[in-house]
Amino acid sequence: MKVHAVGYCLGGTLLSIAAAAMARDRDERLQTVSLLAAQVDFREAGELTLFINEGQVHFLEDLMRSQGYLDTRQMAGAFQLLRSNDLIWSRLVRHYLMGERTPLNDLMAWNADATRMPYRMHADYLEQLFLDNDLAEGRFRVDGRPVAVSDIRTPIFAVGTERDHVAPWRSAFKIHLLADTDVTFLLTTGGHNAGIVADPDRPGGRFQVLTKSATDHYLDPDNWTRIAPWHQGSWWPEWTRWLAAHSGNPTRPPALGGANPRLPRAVRRPRHLCPADLIPDEPAGAVTA
Repeated sequence: MKVHAVGYCLGGTLLSIAAAAMARDRDERLQTVSLLAAQVDFREAGELTLFINEGQVHFLEDLMRSQGYLDTRQMAGAFQLLRSNDLIWSRLVRHYLMGERTPLNDLMAWNADATRMPYRMHADYLEQLFLDNDLAEGRFRVDGRPVAVSDIRTPIFAVGTERDHVAPWRSAFKIHLLADTDVTFLLTTGGHNAGIVADPDRPGGRFQVLTKSATDHYLDPDNWTRIAPWHQGSWWPEWTRWLAAHSGNPTRPPALGGANPRLPRAVRRPRHLCPADLIPDEPAGAVTA
C-alpha cells in the first residue's frame, strides 16, 4: 500500500527532504507528493529575508539554546510584522481607538494556534535551508549523505497563492526546476492561509492549473500565467480529482485500531510506571509502546 503524502509550508519543505531521501534509498512507498505553499529553493524567499541574516540567526540560536525552543509569541511576532498594516496597526485602530471588535472566524483560530519550534530543527532550517540553500543546491544531508530533489520520481502537486508573503508563489514555482518528474502546479487567489484553507463552500476564489510532464520543456512563471487556464471556485476539487487519477480502485478501510499481522507485536507497559518498570527487560530488537 502506497501513501499520498502532503505537506504545508515548512511541512512541505520537510516532505520534499523526506521524498528525496526515500528516492535516494529506493524507497517506493510514496504514491504522490502534494506541496501546499511550500519552498524547496530559498533564494527568493520573500519578505522573511528582511529578518534573516547571519547575525539574526546567531541571536535566535543563543535564545533557543537557553530555553530549548523558539516560543510561540516570538514566532507569531515575526509573522505579524510581515503584515503589520493588517495584523497590528489596523487592529489597534479598530479595537483600541474605535472600540470595535473584529468578528471571530476560522482563520483567526488558525492563527492563534501557534507552535513552539524545537531548537535543533529551527536552527537547521534557518542555517542550512534559508541562509545556505543547501537543499536546492544538493548539500543537505540525511543520515550523513546528501539528498537531491531531482531524484524524486513521484508525481507532484504544488500549490502557490497569489498574495503569499511567507512562501511567494514564484519561489514555490521553482519545484519545476528541481524535480525530475511530472509536476502539476496550481496558483490560487488569496494569501498564505486563506488561499490554502479555501473549501468549496467558501464563496469567491479562482485558480489556474497546468501540468508539466517530466519530458516537457520548462515554462517560466510569466508565460505560465499567460497559458494556464482559469477556473472559478475552490481549488480543492481539482486536487481531489488529481489524487483520484493517481489512485487505485477504492477499497474498504481497515478496522479502526485493527492489528496488522505484518507489523511486530508491541510489548505493552503498565499505565503507571514504578522505578522497576524503568529497567529495560526486553531482548534486543523488541518494540515497546
